[in-house]
Amino acid sequence: MPAPATDNQAVLKVHAPPRQTVPLVFASPHSGRDYPAEFVAASRLDAMTLRRSEDSFIDELYDCAPAHGAPLISAVFPRAYCDPNREPYELDPAMFAGPLPPHANTRSPRVVAGLGTIARVVASGAEIYAGRLPVAEAEARIERCYRPYHDRLRQLVEATREAFGWSLLVDCHSMPSVGGPMDRDSGLSRVDVVLGDCFGASCLSLFTQVVEDAFRERGYRVVRNTPYAGGFTTRHYGHPRQGSHALQIEMNRALYMDESVHERRPDFARIQADIDGVVKSLAATAAEVMPS
Repeated sequence: MPAPATDNQAVLKVHAPPRQTVPLVFASPHSGRDYPAEFVAASRLDAMTLRRSEDSFIDELYDCAPAHGAPLISAVFPRAYCDPNREPYELDPAMFAGPLPPHANTRSPRVVAGLGTIARVVASGAEIYAGRLPVAEAEARIERCYRPYHDRLRQLVEATREAFGWSLLVDCHSMPSVGGPMDRDSGLSRVDVVLGDCFGASCLSLFTQVVEDAFRERGYRVVRNTPYAGGFTTRHYGHPRQGSHALQIEMNRALYMDESVHERRPDFARIQADIDGVVKSLAATAAEVMPS
């Protein structure tokens, strides 16, 4: 098989097969690790602490997608800098020097937790900035990072739906092995995989079941929708009646990496192989069914 075509841009990458053969699109919005120097300099945190919100190596774990006929889009910019799994303007007014635009969502649960489009804290709860940011900085990040990512993601989903009659977006994430201070399961150990389909509203139940079965067959502990039922991307793109399905997958970071230093564990390749098997099972099902 020819090597997958790669679409490189300043803020995102798309790895696509020579020809898309299944109605699947994979996305990794939080694996970006290109931290702008000015952002690190403006933060009160060190570089390693800034990475606590990062879904390290998820783009690598799912880089098998093109081999199974589906594209994979991944963000290059880090989540702590700009989070594409939010509404475009989920912003905390206390973070900024000056008034936010009137269309900003300033009261969502994500904003209250400090994890808006421009985050106030990292996943551990540590404050990122020593002072307030200019509103223009938030707008610049949204225009430079957020909008190009979603423009390209939307193109992939719409092209898939046009070619196959329907699409399934698989939004790929990782989660800390223990619930953080702002999570509903704070301090509790987590299962291996959490599947989020907005309690059945964002995709055909068959797809959730296929992914759950494929992980369980490989020995993983799997639950649905707790503590993660699906973020903005899952809700925004998951409209089954319109032929657009979306499923979120959260993988426990302790399975494949050392969370304290963001390094791959020795059995990283085994986890990659397991995910390859899950993607293969989902691709085979997607090639056979036509959701109503």
